[in-house]
Amino acid sequence: MCDHSLMLITSPCVVSLTWTLADAQGATLDDLTDPVEFFYGGDDLLAKLEDAIAGQEAGFACDLHLEPEHGFGDYDPALVCFEAREIFPEHIEEGMQFDGLPEGAVTKDMPPSLIYTITEVYPEHVVLDGNHPLAGMALRLAVQVRAVREATEDEIAAKSVDEGAVSILSPAPASQHLH
Repeated sequence: MCDHSLMLITSPCVVSLTWTLADAQGATLDDLTDPVEFFYGGDDLLAKLEDAIAGQEAGFACDLHLEPEHGFGDYDPALVCFEAREIFPEHIEEGMQFDGLPEGAVTKDMPPSLIYTITEVYPEHVVLDGNHPLAGMALRLAVQVRAVREATEDEIAAKSVDEGAVSILSPAPASQHLH
């Protein structure tokens, strides 16, 4: 459990973080200014981030460089597929996401557990990409720990804090979720 006297970050705890996420050239991709809670010691954070904040307390800040293998994995072209336009709702656009392939999809051997993003819409077909949006990218992460608290029994059982949104800092599933 968390160290109650100092509230050091040890598994299982909940940490409140803010960050600025940038690409390797320094262009900001995400700027989280309002603290968001994450479960430490579970599935909410990238392993390299967990390692960096281990044993720290509120107020700690660090800058990390994340290569794809420490972030969201390499880009896998095998996770891109084409599906008939007719299986989609009438009003779709680039950037829309599906939890798994839509009903009626015919592409074989696509992992059903991925979130697929529409990358292109054509009159006859739609291009879907199952890669994490940040797959294949080297990233810079400036993070600050705003608070540390003990995890609840429910959070420990789930190994996650339910903030109602998918975290940009959740690792990609083993084969291959934005704030």
